[in-house]
Amino acid sequence: MKALKSLNIYLWKYKWRIFLGLFFIVLTNLLAVYTPVLIRDGVNMLKEARDKIYVPMEEAKQLAENEGQAFDLDSFLQDKTISIPESVAWFSELLGIDVGITQNIANGDDLSQALILLAFLLAMIYICIYFIKGVFLFFTRQTIIVMSRLIEFDLKNAIYDQYQRLNLGFYKRNNTGDLMNRISEDVSKVRMYLGPAVMYTLNLSVLIILVVYEMVSIDLELTLYSLLPLPFMSLGVYYVSSIINKRSDAVQFQQSKLSTIVQETMSGIRVLKAYHREEYSRNNFQSESDAYKVRALDLVKIEALFMPIIVLLVGLSTILTIYIGGLKVIGGALDLGAIFQFVFYVNMLTWPFASVGWVTSLVQKAEASQARINEFLDEEPDIRNEHEGPSEIKGEIVFDRVGFTYPDSEIAALKDVSFKIQPGETLAVIGRTGSGKTTLANLISRQFEASSGEIRVDGRPLKSVNLYDLRAAIGAVPQEVFLFSESIKNNIAFGLDEIDQERIETAAKMADVHANIIDFPQGYDTLLGERGINLSGGQKQRISIARAIIKNPNILIFDDCLSAVDTATEEVILNNLKVIMKGKTSVIISHRISSIKHADKIIVLDQGQVVESGKHEDLLDSKGAYFELYQKQLLEEEKESV
Repeated sequence: MKALKSLNIYLWKYKWRIFLGLFFIVLTNLLAVYTPVLIRDGVNMLKEARDKIYVPMEEAKQLAENEGQAFDLDSFLQDKTISIPESVAWFSELLGIDVGITQNIANGDDLSQALILLAFLLAMIYICIYFIKGVFLFFTRQTIIVMSRLIEFDLKNAIYDQYQRLNLGFYKRNNTGDLMNRISEDVSKVRMYLGPAVMYTLNLSVLIILVVYEMVSIDLELTLYSLLPLPFMSLGVYYVSSIINKRSDAVQFQQSKLSTIVQETMSGIRVLKAYHREEYSRNNFQSESDAYKVRALDLVKIEALFMPIIVLLVGLSTILTIYIGGLKVIGGALDLGAIFQFVFYVNMLTWPFASVGWVTSLVQKAEASQARINEFLDEEPDIRNEHEGPSEIKGEIVFDRVGFTYPDSEIAALKDVSFKIQPGETLAVIGRTGSGKTTLANLISRQFEASSGEIRVDGRPLKSVNLYDLRAAIGAVPQEVFLFSESIKNNIAFGLDEIDQERIETAAKMADVHANIIDFPQGYDTLLGERGINLSGGQKQRISIARAIIKNPNILIFDDCLSAVDTATEEVILNNLKVIMKGKTSVIISHRISSIKHADKIIVLDQGQVVESGKHEDLLDSKGAYFELYQKQLLEEEKESV
C-alpha cells in the first residue's frame, strides 16, 4: 500500500463524501439486517397460528362432528391468542388495519383469509424497507463512487500537467503508448481502488459487524457452523482472482500489440500501399489476433471457476445452517424462524466475503498502477523556470563555447560552438545530417540545457530569463512538422489566444499556402487528418510557417522548413519572410544554400563544431566546406534542369 499513500491527499480533499458514504452504508446495512427479522417473525407467527389455532380447531371440529354437536367458534377462540410482532403491529396501526387473527376469525373470516392479510402486511413492510434501503444505496454510490470519479478527474489532470512540465529528454526516454497507458489504464485501475474497493471494504466491515452480532445473539454454535465455509470462499476467490489478474494482464498486453499494429497501419497506410505489403500486414494482424484469442479464452476458462466456487461454498453453508439449526429446533433450543433468518444472513454475507478476494486483487492492481504513475509524478523536469519575474526579449543571442551531450546516449551533439546574433539579424546554419543543427535550435528555446559553455539572451544568462516569456517570444517551425487533427484555421491560430480570421489569412498568404487552402471545399474550416495526412509535405510545412509567424514573435527559428517545397515556391516564401523577419532575430537552418545565402551571418557545422562562419560571398571565396556544398548543389540543379 506504500504507493497508494500518495492518494491520501485526495481522500482528505473529499473526506466529507467518505463520511457521508459510510453513514449511508450503516443505514443500508441496518435495514438489510432487519429484513430477515421480519422473515423470522412471519415464519414463527404462521407456525404459532398453525399449532395454536389451525390444528386444534380442525381437531375440535372433527370431535364435535363425531359427537353430533355444533362447533362453537367463539368458545374455541376464547383462550387462543397469537402474538403479533411489534413491526407488524405499528405498521398495521399506521394503516388502520386490524391484524388480530383471532378477532378476524371471530368476525367471520376464515383462518386462511386472516393469514393472507398478515402475509400481505409483512410483504408490504418488506417492500418498504427494501425501497428505503435502495434509496440509501443510491446515496452511497453517489458519495463514494462519485468521489472516485472526482479523484480520477483530479489525477488525470495532475498527470497531464506533469506531462507538460517535463522536458523533451523525458519524451525521448519514454514511448507515447506507455505515457497514454499511465493516464488511462493505470488511472482507471486506481479509480477502482478508490471507488468499488473502498465502498465494498466499508460495506463488508459494517455488514459483518451487524450480521455476526445478530447471529451470535441468537445462537453462537449455529453462527460458527454457518460462517465456517465463507473464509474458504474468500481464499478460493482470491486464488482465482490472482490467476485472472495475470491472464488479464496478458490479454491487455496482447490487445496493446493489436492496437499498435492498427495505429501504425493507419498512420503508415501510404508506405504500406506503396510497397504492396497489404498481405503481409493482414497476416501479421491475423497472427496477433490468434494470440489474443488464445489468451482471451484462457482468461474465460479461469473466470468460469468464479461463480461455481461461490455457489458451492454458499450451498455448503446453507446446508450446515439447515442441518444444525434443524437439530436445534427439534431439540427445542431454537425456533423455526431462526433457521430462515440464518439462511438469509448467510446469503447476505456471500458477496461481501467473495468480494474480499476481488477487492484484494483491485488493491494489488491499484498499487502497481499508482507506483507507475508516481514514477512520472515524482520526476522533476530537467529544465525549470528559475526567474518568475517578467522578461522582455529583444532578440540578442550569444553562444559562448557551448557544448551539448545527450545524457542517455552520451553522444556529443555540439562542441565549443560560439557566435553572436544582434537583434534584427539573421543567422543561417548549414551542415550535413547529424551535424547538430536542430540541437542548436532547441538550445535557443531552452528545450535542452547546454552541457558546457553559456548561452545569453539580451546579455543575460539563459537560465536567468523567464522561461515562459522566452518561449512566447519565439516562433519556431520544427524540422518534423506536426499538425493537430483540427481545422486548418485552428492549426494556424494555435499560438493565438483568440482566432482572428484576417490575421490567419495574412499569415497563410505570407507562407504562400492561402491559394491551396481556399481550393479545399471547406477552405480554412477543412479538418485535417492525423498529423495532417490529407495534405502534401509542402502544404504541411507552409501551414507550420504560417503558425509560427502569425503571433509576430521577436525571434524566428526555421528548422529546414522548406525542404518539401519546390525552388519557385521557396523563392516566394523567402521573399515574404524577408518582410516578416525585418527587425526580428531569425535563425534559418537548411540544407539548401539558396535558402540561406541572404543571411547576415552563416555558420557551417560539421560533427557538432563550427568549421566556417561568415557571409555568403566570403565563404565562397574561402573555398572551404561551404564552397564544396555550393558546388554540389549547383551540379544537382543543372542535372535536374537537363
